[in-house]
Amino acid sequence: MGAFSVFRETVRAYAPYLRYCLRVTVAGLAAFAIVRSLNFPLHGLWAVLTAIVVSQVSVGGSLRATIEYNIGTLGGAVYAAAVGLAIPHTGPVSQAVALAVAVAPMAVAAAINPAFRVAPFSAVLVLLIGGELGESPIASAITRVLEVAIGGAVAVVVSLLVFPERAHGLGRDAACRILNQMADLLPKFLAGVSRDVDAVHIALAQNRLGDAVTKFQGLAEEAKRERIVSIVHDPDPAPLARTLLRIRHDLVILSRATVEPVPDAVGRRLDPSLKQFSDHAAAFLRGAAAALADRGAPPPIAPTEAARSAYQIEIASIRNDGLERDLAAPDVERLFALGFGLEQLCRDFADLAQRVSENVPGGRAVTRS
Repeated sequence: MGAFSVFRETVRAYAPYLRYCLRVTVAGLAAFAIVRSLNFPLHGLWAVLTAIVVSQVSVGGSLRATIEYNIGTLGGAVYAAAVGLAIPHTGPVSQAVALAVAVAPMAVAAAINPAFRVAPFSAVLVLLIGGELGESPIASAITRVLEVAIGGAVAVVVSLLVFPERAHGLGRDAACRILNQMADLLPKFLAGVSRDVDAVHIALAQNRLGDAVTKFQGLAEEAKRERIVSIVHDPDPAPLARTLLRIRHDLVILSRATVEPVPDAVGRRLDPSLKQFSDHAAAFLRGAAAALADRGAPPPIAPTEAARSAYQIEIASIRNDGLERDLAAPDVERLFALGFGLEQLCRDFADLAQRVSENVPGGRAVTRS
């Protein structure tokens, strides 16, 4: 492979990071140019910082950060201005008293509502920086709010115009990776019925899957906010986030039910039907991921449901042969949990098929035959 090919592949791999770098740089420079033309104090420091801080990977993320930053700034600045007027703070002691009175309630507000995370910071700036510049508390609060509003607006506009990354697209890619991750894990979980599995490896895999689902839920929230400024009406990702979370819970049930193998006489009987189920279920998950990526119709769920029916028939046969009477109580409980988990998984697969259908252009609920 030539040097140019290596360079091209490297740039392609890091393209999302490079686009984000460019957006942050453009946002900072644009905010600087605007505030310099308006002659704000400190060269428009807070507008530039705000434009950089609230610039996120996606449009929805930038919009969310801008809204929260402006809410926190407005709350902190207005309250600090009132404190500054009520408590004269010309000396160190009076400044300390005013600072405590201003920061403490804003810290409580930040603890209760994350939108107020910057409120204590804004209160400090209004009281201390404004005094150093010779501004009244009201003038300092107005300047702070205006600069943050300008910086936030610049960040949102830049995220919309400069190589925009939409949270909906990022979320769809993340959902595809999650579904493929689930497809890889499910056969490993079900194999635990008839053979020993690495419990530590399973636990780590479950943690990674849980983290991925949590991150997708964050992207879904950003995508909902993104719809405010988007002219493209993509489906709401929240139902897909809930479905992925339920499937994740199903996999937790299955992994706990198969953490130890059942006695060989039962395990050998169940292994073929569970192998068939895991093959069809994994194929469905991978098919759903491919359908999401291509915005196509979901795969059929019938083979997975048929495999679950075969498992139920085998369980009934084991009961008829009297093998269940020889099982210890924990084994019986885990077999019950396994059957319940498989049933719930099939129900959630049907819901997943519906969620995939919503991504088909026109939102038609269709399935592959």
